[in-house]
Amino acid sequence: MPTNEKQKSNDSTAGVEPYVQTKGEEYMGAPMRAHFTKVLNKWKQDLMQEVDRTVDHMKDEAANFPDPADRASQEEEFSLELRARDRERKLIKKIDKTLQLIEDEEYGWCESCGIEIGIRRLEARPTADLCIDCKTLAEIKEKQVGK
Repeated sequence: MPTNEKQKSNDSTAGVEPYVQTKGEEYMGAPMRAHFTKVLNKWKQDLMQEVDRTVDHMKDEAANFPDPADRASQEEEFSLELRARDRERKLIKKIDKTLQLIEDEEYGWCESCGIEIGIRRLEARPTADLCIDCKTLAEIKEKQVGK
C-alpha cells in the first residue's frame, strides 16, 4: 500500500474524516450523530460491495476440476471466503443495531455503566457499546472463564 493511502486510511474511518469536536459542543448532539451515521452507512456499503464481489468471484471461478487436489484447493478457498463473509454478515447486523441506537439517540453511552464511550474510541470502533474500562474488565473476565 503506498504511503499516502496508508496514511489516509489511518486518518479516516471507512473513508470518512474523523469528527472534530468543537469546544463546548454537546456530546452526541445532532452533528456528532450525523457523522457516525455517515461512518456506519459507508462501512456497511463497503461490506455489501464485498459480498457482491464474492458472489461474482465464486460464479466466475467455479469450475469442476478433474484433479482432486485442484478441486480441494478451490473448495478451501471458497470456504475461507464464505467464512469471512459470514463474519461480515454478523458485523452488518451489528452496524444496523448501532444505526438504530443513533436514531433512538442512545448511541455513545456504555451499556454497562452508562458513561460516555468517547469520540476517539467510537472513531476506532464505531459499533462499540462499552467504554474502554468496561470492555477491559469484560475481556479479563472472558480470559478467566476461558481457562
